[in-house]
Amino acid sequence: MASPDKKRSFDLAVLRRVLAFARPYRERLYLSIALAIVLAVFTPVRPWLIEYTLRNPVANKLPDLLIRITVYQILFLLLETGLRFYFSFLTSWLGQAVVKDLRTTTYKKVLGLNLRQFDRTPIGTLTTRTVDDIERINDIFSDGLIPILADLLSIVCVLAYMFSANPTLTLVCLIPFPVLIVATYYFKESVNKSFHRVRNAVSELNAFVQEHLTGMYIVQAFAAEEREMDKFKKINKEHRDANIHSIFAYSVFFPVVEIILATSTGLIVWFVAHPNVDAGIITSFILCLNLLFRPLRVIADKFNVLQMGLISSERVFRVLDNDDYTRDTGTFAPTEVRGELEFDHVSFGYDAEHPVLKDVSFRVPPGQTLAIVGHTGSGKTTIISLLNRLYEAGSGAIRVDGVPVDEWQLDTLRANVGVVLQDVFLFSGSVRDNLTLRNPAITQERVEEAARLIGMHEFILRLPGGYDYNVMERGATLSLGQRQLLSFIRALLYNPAILVLDEATSSIDTESEGLIEHAIQTLVAGRTSIIIAHRLSTIQRADQILVLDKGEVKETGTHGELLRHSGFYARLYEMQFERKINSTAGR
Repeated sequence: MASPDKKRSFDLAVLRRVLAFARPYRERLYLSIALAIVLAVFTPVRPWLIEYTLRNPVANKLPDLLIRITVYQILFLLLETGLRFYFSFLTSWLGQAVVKDLRTTTYKKVLGLNLRQFDRTPIGTLTTRTVDDIERINDIFSDGLIPILADLLSIVCVLAYMFSANPTLTLVCLIPFPVLIVATYYFKESVNKSFHRVRNAVSELNAFVQEHLTGMYIVQAFAAEEREMDKFKKINKEHRDANIHSIFAYSVFFPVVEIILATSTGLIVWFVAHPNVDAGIITSFILCLNLLFRPLRVIADKFNVLQMGLISSERVFRVLDNDDYTRDTGTFAPTEVRGELEFDHVSFGYDAEHPVLKDVSFRVPPGQTLAIVGHTGSGKTTIISLLNRLYEAGSGAIRVDGVPVDEWQLDTLRANVGVVLQDVFLFSGSVRDNLTLRNPAITQERVEEAARLIGMHEFILRLPGGYDYNVMERGATLSLGQRQLLSFIRALLYNPAILVLDEATSSIDTESEGLIEHAIQTLVAGRTSIIIAHRLSTIQRADQILVLDKGEVKETGTHGELLRHSGFYARLYEMQFERKINSTAGR
């Protein structure tokens, strides 16, 4: 465990990074600090006015004096209220501006992370980082750093006034303060630990709920509701216990502050017997004690708000400091791409101990189709991820048009490698937005033309609203075949030089099956294609077939060549495809 000094230094380092995001708004930051100083100077003015009123009432015309003092009090109160309103608005505005910029920076970082990070990090945890944790950073400005500065300065100004008015009485009032300092320290430490527990519990809750809402079909299909509910209750109990621990600390601290305030007030009353203390001093000091204890009551709370913001900032900066992202250092960006593709002795593993691809080599000439077949887990889908650099190859080289993929500009590479996955993901939004991905360069005419080529235009028009039909998250209102056909249109709109297609293995209705066959032929025509093939017709039409088993290339060749060879592919064909043919014939 870090020492307190190290912890404090670390917090200051995090705070400096947060303040760096306020640089574009430095004028407002400086103005808020200036307002904090002005408001601190204003703090002892009202006690001083009351002291002045009570000090020499006989030496002045009392009615005139009271009128003047009342007018001064009202004017001062209006001015102070206006400044406090603007100060509160300014610090909150500054916090929200920093949150907006930091959230944009964090989300941009998340978009660039290597997919390996998403394999290791629950989606709910990343959601907490980019939403909840960043929102907490607003509190650093609105309820933390600058308000704490304002409160500390007001305490200094009040004490300065008290010492200038009566040093002895001030020292008497401060007798209980060491107890308050000790109580504040233990309160801060106790609540800080609770905040750590609360934030971790919130992150776990988000991750758990996100994961189980996504996988609700499995939970219900296997009647696992009670078991999963028990897990949820355990996480939820930790969240409750952490909050109760924090509430207990608050429940102890604030009564202690009230007791100390009452003690200080009692000491003033005891000191009234001193013959040299007038009523003006006594009254103003009682007011000053309230002005001292009001910020002292909340400073510990505000410090914990600040600490909570720093804890959240630290978690956000862990995302920003993550160096496992796809580095876009390439400069190759040709205007025309032929589509030649080569894997040269490529090996890869999601971790060092379990290689997925082992020394894989193949070449696809421009315009040809390569079908990849193999058992589940043989590494077929991994090839897709390596080609467009969603993962980086462990060894070997991947080349497009003879140029290693890491020398390509990342946007150019991915724009020329179209991917249609088996598990099609559709976003919440219109059909049009899902097809164009909100690319303003793609016109409605192009969308409709591509839909006609795939054979989906009439189907889309039959949907309520046509191309404006609102697709639910993950395309829940559409069938698997319809979702895949929409993804074909999306790929066609972006017109990639290389197409990578992972055919669906699930059962698809007869109408969609025919449309998919037609769509695949439309998509692969004239472009380099890699198809993770599950349909016999697709495999037979391929120019080459690559047979993978346990990450290794077993055979390559055409359908006829591989059957004549009577090797691994022939056995695979007999086990999988002839069984399908026999099962279809028996229907």
